[in-house]
Amino acid sequence: MRQIVLDTETTGLEPAEGHRIIEIGCVELLNRRLSGSTYHQYLQPDRSIDDGAVEVHGITNTMLADKPRFADVAADFLEFVKGAELIIHNAPFDVGFINHELKLLGPQWGRIDEHCAILDTLAMARKLHPGQKNNLDALCKRYGIDNSRRELHGALLDAEILADVFLGMTGGQTTLSLGGSGTAGNAAGAAETIRRLASGRAVLPVVAPSQEELAAHTARLEVIDKASGGNCLWNKLDA
Repeated sequence: MRQIVLDTETTGLEPAEGHRIIEIGCVELLNRRLSGSTYHQYLQPDRSIDDGAVEVHGITNTMLADKPRFADVAADFLEFVKGAELIIHNAPFDVGFINHELKLLGPQWGRIDEHCAILDTLAMARKLHPGQKNNLDALCKRYGIDNSRRELHGALLDAEILADVFLGMTGGQTTLSLGGSGTAGNAAGAAETIRRLASGRAVLPVVAPSQEELAAHTARLEVIDKASGGNCLWNKLDA
């Protein structure tokens, strides 16, 4: 499974008003592990950057004066992401800008969603944490992700952070509690565990249960099944 965590920085908020992409950052995940492969490019937008946008990402027109245009890197960018699932926080924003850039190049380039599947982690976070803040900083705090380097937004840095957040959000159940639920602390621990595995460290061994443990497990299921009137879900799954 190949996934690309992607972020962009732009000259403003609306491509319909002529705003352009000025930075693209991508981080590759292979089977939920960081592969070490990235794509990063600053771009010359051929227009001024809004003052409000500069306050967010700190990128100025002077910094981009010698950078390539999107047309110069489009083929390489699409080659990097083609066939992958793009993981984006607030995907409609970034996808809208990428599609705008591709449209400027001509209809033969198509749309980014014709090259890749799209997964929006903001929509995912809103389902997992309704009524709470779900911006990237809030999710970092919730899942115990270090974002201390994020003084300003940056496409590659934000993609790296989002990769950690995504692995934490999709790490599955972290504890088994009858009558309770997992906590943010449990999720943070899961995120750190996944991060260590994604960084290439040894995977923990799987230990098979002994015959005595299996017998105790079966006996416990019988008690649960009797107490629930024959509605023990584990027994139904085994069946």
